[in-house]
Amino acid sequence: MTIRVLLADDQAMIRGGMRLILEDQEDMTVVAEAGDGAEAVDLARRVRPDVCLVDIRMPRLDGIEVTRALAGPGVPNPARVVIVTTFDLDEYVYGALRAGAVGFLLKDAGPTLLVEAVRAAHAGDALISPSITLRLLQHLTPAKASTVAKPAAPLSERETEVIRAVAYGRTNTEIAAELFISLSTVKSHLASIQNKFGFRNRVEIAAWAWESRLVRT
Repeated sequence: MTIRVLLADDQAMIRGGMRLILEDQEDMTVVAEAGDGAEAVDLARRVRPDVCLVDIRMPRLDGIEVTRALAGPGVPNPARVVIVTTFDLDEYVYGALRAGAVGFLLKDAGPTLLVEAVRAAHAGDALISPSITLRLLQHLTPAKASTVAKPAAPLSERETEVIRAVAYGRTNTEIAAELFISLSTVKSHLASIQNKFGFRNRVEIAAWAWESRLVRT
């Protein structure tokens, strides 16, 4: 199956470089390019790509607004948005995370990670680049107990272990190996966790783990 990708960045050179990298893969094709946020939202809604790579800073609408429009609460069939960022823009990433982004990528991450980021987002498998995700999530301010989301039903011990692993950026395969359970069991636990909280993706699971202090640095 070919993964259809939309590129949204106000720098044509960066879009061109990413296009060359992605289209060098047999299973990927770039179906649209946008030079600003408003154009990205319009193209994504019309073309319906499998994955959207979105710059955090763009004219008209920034990456957070684009993410909220394409994957925010209440959006039917939310898009899989990967935010492109740099460490000095962490504060923007938190907003994008809550707006529905499913991954993060540094602009200087290199071709291999770019390809991995697209495949992971398409598969819904993992947070992008555990080291990056860990650094971002560790800076989340622990929320007050009264504001932390509560599960609709108690979490099992195994579900708690899965949440911790997700928070540390583990893939489903890595979680299965660490906990000595099958891949299908991991996916079943993740589905149960999302249902109990009403979370849409594993990014929200990871953010909850850090905000609730279930995991710490």
